Amino acid sequence: MIHAKNIHKKFGDLEVLKGVDLRIEKGEVVSIVGASGAGKTTLLQILGTLDRPSNNGKTELVINERSIADLSDKKLARFRNEHIGFIFQFHQLLPEFTAIENVCIPAFIKGADKASVENSAKKLLDFLGLEHRYGHKPDALSGGEQQRVAVARALMNQPSIILADEPSGNLDSESAENLHQLFFKLRDEFGQTFVIVTHNQELADMADRKLTMVDGRIT
Repeated sequence: MIHAKNIHKKFGDLEVLKGVDLRIEKGEVVSIVGASGAGKTTLLQILGTLDRPSNNGKTELVINERSIADLSDKKLARFRNEHIGFIFQFHQLLPEFTAIENVCIPAFIKGADKASVENSAKKLLDFLGLEHRYGHKPDALSGGEQQRVAVARALMNQPSIILADEPSGNLDSESAENLHQLFFKLRDEFGQTFVIVTHNQELADMADRKLTMVDGRIT
């Protein structure tokens, strides 16, 4: 599913990732923990193709049997849209759009038919217990509801991989617990692979595997 080898990342003279090797299998829920500044978010951005690793000639990144290094920026954007979903600490919903409109955005970018997209979005919102929130804008939703809309958006194109960066960091304890349980329900229902960067030890310990990053490396 994901095979990363010798991943380096430099920002000027600062080396943030120092040769990360990682293999994640289909259907796994993997958590990544570590102190702030250890490189967790940078690694997640590279695994999500939002950034490219620093090229040292020996780096490999293969996702769904596709070598990412071989893709142009345009092809990479299409690959990301079709294969990877993202959930962030701050839901990143567009405030001027309703819940259902926010969920539809990835499929509209893909060029899917409007009627089928809206039908799929309703099914996702129903599955997540938000059938009564279709027409509500983000400022009319609770924090937990906003994050569930963000989860629905991440699932919209039926991606095989979900990458989450501190997904419950902005939620109260009850909403966080509900979100954590939801990830495993989604994995069991749809077979998605989850890679979760978190400081929440309870969530980290629930994962199939917990990886710890220290100073740009996985220990």
